[in-house]
Amino acid sequence: MNTASVAELERLPGVGPVLAERIITYRKEHGRFRRVEHLMMVRGISDRRFRELRSLVRVD
Repeated sequence: MNTASVAELERLPGVGPVLAERIITYRKEHGRFRRVEHLMMVRGISDRRFRELRSLVRVD
């Protein structure tokens, strides 16, 4: 999550261009994600969507 580009994020299920941009913007404004759970702080990432993504992402 901390180094992924918009194109890479869009390959995740349920992540389109708008949500990918929100993730990038959040990362730029708040710094690196320290835990995968912090992804839920991005507008548009619901609990359900997070559960779908959790096993597919990491925050190295």
